[in-house]
Amino acid sequence: MIDPQSSDFITLNGSCHCGAVQFTAELAQGLASARRCTCSICRMRGAVAVTSTHDGFRITQGEDKLATYRFNTMSAEHHFCSVCGIYTHHKRRSNPDELGVNVACLEGVSPFDFREVVVYDGLRHPADNPTHTTYTAGVLRFDPADQNA
Repeated sequence: MIDPQSSDFITLNGSCHCGAVQFTAELAQGLASARRCTCSICRMRGAVAVTSTHDGFRITQGEDKLATYRFNTMSAEHHFCSVCGIYTHHKRRSNPDELGVNVACLEGVSPFDFREVVVYDGLRHPADNPTHTTYTAGVLRFDPADQNA
């Protein structure tokens, strides 16, 4: 079983919903890097993302099926499957050396495995302030229902 709080290095396989896009992601900070954001695209997408790097992320199938969306400053690259539409990963604007990987696309991982996920304030983006300060907007909690009720 995968520990969603572990900061141990882990390598996981992943794919979009239809399987057209498949990948391997190395997570140097493990699943402990899980986060959400309040910027306009993250708010609408609603995904929990973990951190990988360009060197630690490899598309193993379906690179030709990936589409990319850019907006505003055009520095972040949001990648999704052109067949099923599922967001798989993105190059971060806050740190272009990092990729955010959709945990829902990782084998054996679900966004509901995380009891708490930090939510960063994307409306006060680090790239938009002179000190590059990252602000926290809050914490998203998932409390499973009592299955015996």
